[in-house]
Amino acid sequence: MPGAVLLVEDDRELRELVRRYLERAGHAVRTVGTGAEALTHLAGGGLELVLLDLGLPDIDGNEVLAAARQGGGEVPVIMLTARSDVSDRIDGLRHGADDYVTKPFSPTELVLRVEAVLHRVHAGAGTGPAVLSFGDGLLRVDESRHEASVGGRSLELTPTEWGLLTALAATPGRVYSRYELINQVRGYEFPGYERTVDSHVKNLRRKLGPDATRIVETVLGVGYRLGLSRDR
Repeated sequence: MPGAVLLVEDDRELRELVRRYLERAGHAVRTVGTGAEALTHLAGGGLELVLLDLGLPDIDGNEVLAAARQGGGEVPVIMLTARSDVSDRIDGLRHGADDYVTKPFSPTELVLRVEAVLHRVHAGAGTGPAVLSFGDGLLRVDESRHEASVGGRSLELTPTEWGLLTALAATPGRVYSRYELINQVRGYEFPGYERTVDSHVKNLRRKLGPDATRIVETVLGVGYRLGLSRDR
């Protein structure tokens, strides 16, 4: 059974407006107005996605994001903020956010963003081979279970990291430009977003461990490719 969308927003009127739109779209919604309350819900689990305002009254939203990502946390996070500079967006995405929506925004568009992120999280279920194996079993990707492992060690990936890995794994050896990866993982872009791909790849490589640069290879001046061959 799907979990709830946690809406963290200190503006009560905006919080209630977004809640109504999400519930009309069929989502279970929990609403809180402070970072401390958000941390309590994150610790309790049962969340499908977090909508997170950066400008909270008690603690910075980035601290809540860090808590969501602690220990490889996988719950998708969409940031809501009045900070519209590209550098602010890049900073949030670099720290593990899966999307970034600036205020003022259309509640209808926000619901579509939520559903796009959740679609990426659940994409591939029940389709294709049960398990893809690369490099004589070094890397294994099970899209139907949304699981990946390297050297037998399970990987805890954010939705964006998972999207990058599965995009590269779809065609081993093929070089993907940053622009192509953005559009495969997110389906859209904003100016400057390509610069965040390197940060997400860095985070993915950190989780892949000692063989990271052999698994995800950099092609200078072009982009990235999966460096392992598909096992037969």
